[in-house]
Amino acid sequence: MSAPLTVLVTGASAGIGAATARAFAAKGDRVILSARSAHRLRDLEAEIDGDTFVLPLDVTDAQAHLDALGWLPAEWRDLDVAVLNAGLALGLVPVWENTVDHVDRMLDTNVKGVVNGLRAIVPGMLDRGRGHVIGIGSTASHTVYPGGVVYCASKHALLALMNGLKVDLHGTPVRVSTVSPGMVETEFSRVRFEGDAARADAVYSDTVALTAEDVADAVVYCAHAPERVNVQELLLTPRVQSGYTMIARGDDVP
Repeated sequence: MSAPLTVLVTGASAGIGAATARAFAAKGDRVILSARSAHRLRDLEAEIDGDTFVLPLDVTDAQAHLDALGWLPAEWRDLDVAVLNAGLALGLVPVWENTVDHVDRMLDTNVKGVVNGLRAIVPGMLDRGRGHVIGIGSTASHTVYPGGVVYCASKHALLALMNGLKVDLHGTPVRVSTVSPGMVETEFSRVRFEGDAARADAVYSDTVALTAEDVADAVVYCAHAPERVNVQELLLTPRVQSGYTMIARGDDVP
């Protein structure tokens, strides 16, 4: 049996990030739980039956990203896998109606946060001669939809960053993957609509979305594929979703 992987998961306090942390731990891997909310990470750590380490981190802070990895105990520093999951959408309005705050937060988290992670993580992987960076994209990496243009632009950028990283790492042992899910029922819409539960719940009503665990399974598959395999992108949608933005609902759900 191969040695356990040491895995960093950003945005691990909820949703896809938390599910991914649980899935790696269930495989016997060692998981660094990272997010801004230390108390939610502690709750997740208490829940997971496995080897975990809590690393509070705001991915939008470039220096904090560099410093945080330096704070890791020596036995946790040799990352095998980094899952760059932290991200969010805010609002659902025409592009010109986006507030400055919403634009800054989406771009700072979804784009700059990824670059900050790459700057902090990739050099060590190159030094060790092994590693795997997995970005969490979206079907929004491939299309645009009304009201979500800035979010879609940020996810287009993430996919470009991951594809570009693979090119920059050509000829090295470091692997690069993007896992791009369609509709997933998580806290995503509650964050987008700033806590409006009724509006958020309506996004998932009368249909069958992916679960966070479905996406986590895809991430773990990419990480545990044979070393000769690089999953460039794994694009997954619920069965009810077609053409990126078409969602079957109600009587149309087979």
